[in-house]
Amino acid sequence: MRYGRVVSDTASDLAQMPEDWERALAVVAHPDDLEYGASSAIARWAEQGKSVVYLLVTRGEAGIDGIAPAECGALREREQIEAAAVVGVREVEFLDHRDGVIEYGLPLRADIATAIRRHRPELMITLNHRDTWGGTFRNSPDHRNVGLAVLDAVGDAANRWIFPERITEDAQPWNGVRWVAVAGSAEASHAVEITDTLDKGVASLEAHRAYLDGLSGDMGDTGFLRTVAEDTARRFGGRLATAFELISFS
Repeated sequence: MRYGRVVSDTASDLAQMPEDWERALAVVAHPDDLEYGASSAIARWAEQGKSVVYLLVTRGEAGIDGIAPAECGALREREQIEAAAVVGVREVEFLDHRDGVIEYGLPLRADIATAIRRHRPELMITLNHRDTWGGTFRNSPDHRNVGLAVLDAVGDAANRWIFPERITEDAQPWNGVRWVAVAGSAEASHAVEITDTLDKGVASLEAHRAYLDGLSGDMGDTGFLRTVAEDTARRFGGRLATAFELISFS
């Protein structure tokens, strides 16, 4: 199957995310995408000694209306590196796709597949790739296109005859990705307890100070992260949690 199979438990209960892995690669479109929930789980994994690398497809240069892209990109890059450090992630990479107009296609797939070949993750982490957020709000093209490219790049990275020009001594074909964990999905099937790391997750979002200052409404209020964790807890034995849709490739 092109995207593997969705691993689900029941409609009412979330299964425990597997944690028998050592390396993860998180690929999202913009600085701040991981901080809207996933970073609390990443903080837990970092505390366990697991390796997590961030790959940002853009530098978020179109994300703040009052700051021109030439200035905004550098600012948001700094904030993302700081946010990652809060949860124990030291390796943050940026591609140079344009914020707001990311195109799904071979260049994006090749970039992500190359990163997979270099970092050799067992777990991939990305953001909701569907058309809407739970059937209510329209999802952005950047999120959709990156998420779909991540799913396809898993297979690309494993096949030496796809993007062979990208194979180097340090980027050999890799078929060791076992799962893709999709944050922000209405099809969530699994969860990670974040009782001890929620505060780190909140602090990581707060590191995006300039971005949050430019927002209005609830999205600029980091307190909603606790509300979401409490809502998820109702499906996870009462424990504060972050939910993921888990897609298996093994």
